[in-house]
Amino acid sequence: MSTEIPVGFSEQFSTAVELLLQQKVSKFRNAVRSNTYVGKSAQVVQQTGPVNLVDLNTRHGDTPIIDTPHDNRWCFPNAKGGAQLIDWVDDFQAIADFESSYVQNGASAANRAIDDTIINGFFSETTKTGEDHGTTTDWATFVSVNAGHQIAAGGVGLTIAKLRAAKKALMAAEVDVDQEMLFVGLSSSAHDDLLGETQATNLDYTDRPALVDGRIKSFMGFNFIDSERLPLASAERRLPVWAQSGMAVGIWGDVKNSVSIRNDKNDAVQIYTTVMVGATRVEEKKIVEILVTE
Repeated sequence: MSTEIPVGFSEQFSTAVELLLQQKVSKFRNAVRSNTYVGKSAQVVQQTGPVNLVDLNTRHGDTPIIDTPHDNRWCFPNAKGGAQLIDWVDDFQAIADFESSYVQNGASAANRAIDDTIINGFFSETTKTGEDHGTTTDWATFVSVNAGHQIAAGGVGLTIAKLRAAKKALMAAEVDVDQEMLFVGLSSSAHDDLLGETQATNLDYTDRPALVDGRIKSFMGFNFIDSERLPLASAERRLPVWAQSGMAVGIWGDVKNSVSIRNDKNDAVQIYTTVMVGATRVEEKKIVEILVTE
């Protein structure tokens, strides 16, 4: 046998390209109110507050005038983008087609950016209100006055008692829990806490199974959204609880991928991904913060 035969041996490489583990879709976008906008800012909603009627005790008396409180909520866009390059020599040296996977990779990053924008909006300290967005409404001040809307960690994870307290706060604020879609953002640790709660998994406590394929997707009228992107500081995770109408996302520019040739980069293929979004609380009383220890 010739000793030169190994020279003819070939190397075989995979043609399959797989994305590493990552969140690929937006989990929060469909759980909040959404609209498209243009311009430097957008008025999400014009709000009128409640009024109280007065007693009419005088015959033919003057008509009482009731001042109706008004407010506005504003949303501001945040542009995000980035380019991935495929060198022209890669087309000749690689068997795999990276272009489609880079497009998907970019879209996944943009969807995560949407979720991060919404998540940051839940407990923002710079929510803008007023006729010309000149007033700042911060979450810390709100919960200092409305204590029921921030549930302390208490050195434990997520419990049924904390969910009950969140539901109580929403109902006490006159949120229509029969008509509104209610959501809770859950980390994997918080979900695991619920799995250990008998009331969440035992049919003796509910008329419908909450546990499906090892996951709790809804319970006590809440729909659960799992996410590892929720704020975590000093082993305390901040879980948002909200009515769908209480949080808004504004889309100035939806997820967009463009593919072009970069002549200034030796004719590399560029996959450029952009998204332009903003988010804001619409009404603080429709949101509750649950703190859990992880």
